[in-house]
Amino acid sequence: MNNVKFDIVHSLSGIKADDWNSLNNGHTVTSYEFLAALEETQNVGEQSGWLPSHLIATSNERLVGAAPLYIKTHSYGEYIFDWAWADAYHRSGLDYYPKLVSAVPFTPTTGPRLLAADAEIKNALANATLSFAKDNQLSSFHCLYPEIGDLLVWKNAGCLLRKSIQFHWTNQNYENFTHYLSSMKSAKRKKIKQERKRLIDNDLSFKIISGDQACEDEWEFFYDCYQHTYAIRGSSPYLNFNFFLELKNKIGKNTLLIIASQSGERVASALNILSNDTILGRYWGAKAYIPGLHFETCYYQTIEYAIKHGYKKFEGGAQGEHKLSRGLEGVETNSAHWLAHPQFSDAVGNFLDREGAAIGEYHENLTTRTPFKNL
Repeated sequence: MNNVKFDIVHSLSGIKADDWNSLNNGHTVTSYEFLAALEETQNVGEQSGWLPSHLIATSNERLVGAAPLYIKTHSYGEYIFDWAWADAYHRSGLDYYPKLVSAVPFTPTTGPRLLAADAEIKNALANATLSFAKDNQLSSFHCLYPEIGDLLVWKNAGCLLRKSIQFHWTNQNYENFTHYLSSMKSAKRKKIKQERKRLIDNDLSFKIISGDQACEDEWEFFYDCYQHTYAIRGSSPYLNFNFFLELKNKIGKNTLLIIASQSGERVASALNILSNDTILGRYWGAKAYIPGLHFETCYYQTIEYAIKHGYKKFEGGAQGEHKLSRGLEGVETNSAHWLAHPQFSDAVGNFLDREGAAIGEYHENLTTRTPFKNL
């Protein structure tokens, strides 16, 4: 480790894509192309409250490790909620922001946060991350959705561990969607069949197309739907259209557009990310409310595609117990946290102990509500 040098870079532009990706094990959303697209289209940057501050490790001028890091001035776009912690700091006259985060902005999916092939370098990256937070007097550090194999690394570096719940679908070697439905209890199976038939009776049809094959007009329609989801709530989308165009141009083959039409007129769209053996359900929107359209566009079409093309998992994201009856099951996800203030660190640690017990009970409860037959 004596010849390993650590540096902070505020842009990926000075790093070669192949060097970064050689450490990434094929994960799409931590790929150079995905993270660089966020920077190049100004969805992250100082003006957005996500200042790239990536930690890189080099040995003999060769990249041997990296951690995607951001200095943040807010807690939006994280999906692991620490607003109550920020409020407690504020009420005590302390600054919670800026803070340091290791995450994929606006993307709540588990993946590598310590990019390195060598375990010793992973440990060094974790320690260097916390040193950077301390040296720059940042209130805290938060690693969101790390791989489970790296949790001990963060714990040994001094972090508190936190659990949360997401809903994922697992492919049990299904031959087709009918085979998948046959694994469900009769009432659940009947409900899904009725939902799908109702849409067919209302002249709904669906087009699934790889992002690199979709034309710009189809991407524009998707974005129209995506931003409409925010507009009806009086807010603006996190991501601009240029970001999605970058995805199309750089890693379009790892994206999957689903477009729903009624009587030939497009009404809704979803965008999934393909990452190794997993499909990440990420963005969706509809121009019209049609009962059952969300479930079909975001879940059933994706599950059917996953079965046909041999994907092992579909991540449906956080929140929404309605996903249970569609065949997605509750799974535990993780995060790691370090707070500089000793008293607050102790208080948060006590809170996480209680929260973790509650999450465990909740997860256990979810397993009793599965739509699948008892084997």
